[in-house]
Amino acid sequence: MTITPTSSTALPAATPDSMKQLSGNFSTFLTLLTTQLKNQDPTSPMDSNAFTQQLVMYSQVEQQIDSNANLKTLISQGSSNAAAVTTGYLGKRVSITNGNASLNGGAANWTYNLATAAASTQISITDANGKTVYAGAGETASGNHSFAWDGKDNNGNQLADGTYQLKVAAIGTGGGSVTSSVASAGTVSQIDLTGGTPKLIIGNMEVSPGDIAAISN
Repeated sequence: MTITPTSSTALPAATPDSMKQLSGNFSTFLTLLTTQLKNQDPTSPMDSNAFTQQLVMYSQVEQQIDSNANLKTLISQGSSNAAAVTTGYLGKRVSITNGNASLNGGAANWTYNLATAAASTQISITDANGKTVYAGAGETASGNHSFAWDGKDNNGNQLADGTYQLKVAAIGTGGGSVTSSVASAGTVSQIDLTGGTPKLIIGNMEVSPGDIAAISN
């Protein structure tokens, strides 16, 4: 599910059960301690060492509650800041380096780079489930190459629009593997803020901001 762009996310309305339990234990501890002080025998007052230990426990519980509250605040602020930053991607053309591209209207495009010339290059495309849907020979010269896919598998069947990944395996003239990299590009049309981490919507796919290598207008 995606939503229209916004710069903030809604914070949870309910307090987590663990926080409620911790606060309840804190209140119970405080009640027991004050009751014990009120009802101690004047002729045999509470042992000072035991009293000190209880005060230490009191302090530790109080600090834990404060720490949890502060951590929740920091997480909320971090989510809001991340949402605000990602809205800057809207309408921008970005380069993606995780090998994914959006098949939209029967067309998907990638570029791949070979560090050195190869004796043979094999390219393969997998769907969102990791299933190989297309395989074929690629370019062998060193440098950048473009690959345009019409969305058809090796049997000529037209596949549904969605996210697909291009993989490149190249063998050098000496028999070793050739270093390769894959990239694609697209325009960010929406920001998905429904999860814990904002996602960029490009065509039919979601992309993490960490997979963006370059941005242009």
